[in-house]
Amino acid sequence: MQSPWEYPDFDDHEVVHFVNDRQTGLKAVVAVHSTHLGPAAGGVRFWHYQESGDAIADVLRLSRGMSFKNAMAGLALGGGKAVILADEARTKTPEMLAAYGRAVERLGGSYVTAEDVGVGVPDLVAVSKHTKYVAGLPAAAGEVGGDPGPHTSYGVFLGVKAAARRKLGKDNLSGLHIAIQGAGSVAGGLARLAAEEGARISIADIDDARAQKLADEVGGRTVPAGKILTIHADILSPNALGAILTEESISALRVPVVAGGANNQLATAADGDRIHSRGILYAPDYVINAGGIINVASEYLGGSQAEVKSKIEQIPARLDSIWDESDSTGRNPAAVADDMARRLIGRA
Repeated sequence: MQSPWEYPDFDDHEVVHFVNDRQTGLKAVVAVHSTHLGPAAGGVRFWHYQESGDAIADVLRLSRGMSFKNAMAGLALGGGKAVILADEARTKTPEMLAAYGRAVERLGGSYVTAEDVGVGVPDLVAVSKHTKYVAGLPAAAGEVGGDPGPHTSYGVFLGVKAAARRKLGKDNLSGLHIAIQGAGSVAGGLARLAAEEGARISIADIDDARAQKLADEVGGRTVPAGKILTIHADILSPNALGAILTEESISALRVPVVAGGANNQLATAADGDRIHSRGILYAPDYVINAGGIINVASEYLGGSQAEVKSKIEQIPARLDSIWDESDSTGRNPAAVADDMARRLIGRA
């Protein structure tokens, strides 16, 4: 039987907390990867996993990614993540959210929870009734907080522009063809910003109607979900779930740039070398998609909207520093970013 210590994605995690609340039916896992820089912060994902072991692998991988993301964003936060194991019907009740809030509270502030896939601001409001260790709550006009999606989108947009400048010699996105995987909050924000700058947009999502609605809004077109990774485009922007860059999919890419907001885009560490060997410029996901956690951190630790915007606008410079080191050493950008992050959290 495989224990958490034996999972490939276990990376000296400080705490892996299993939650089982019989009264409400809540089953959850909270993983604290590192508190070297501060309390471990990261969202809670509500997802139906075919196997419970998949949930453990997911939370281990995601929490490590949050350690790296928060460190590379210059935040006084460690990295953590939680997953709530949904049933096939995705049953979510107020009682389950309350039980989850109590579980977070019992961790005493070592983990700060926020929004992720399947969990929205109203859910966090319910959770916040049972723990003070939560961020991403509604904010009044002029205050920091609320939905992190627009902040993530803005950072991804700036990162896409940085990649276009680096690889394609373009200072703006006008006339470039951007293939966007996903049609959710982050993908939608990116599509709108890119279209405003004159980019041509192709969109794919497992929800065809949602993809069509976004395409109509931005004057783009839809592509079947199974075709987006093989489309001819200037930039591929993954903004759905992770592990989509595999040996097979990388060999089929027809783009010079991959830059998007999805977490854990590389299925394995070896895929960083594979995409680099093809001459495709890759933007490490946890660097380009840090806008949301920057907003969440400023809400929890204190800060202004101007400070949030300023920190998000530093994302292109961070990407350039990674690409500079990649160019000088020959190492792939994902590996370079990982080593930078490990140094920052004391795990060089």
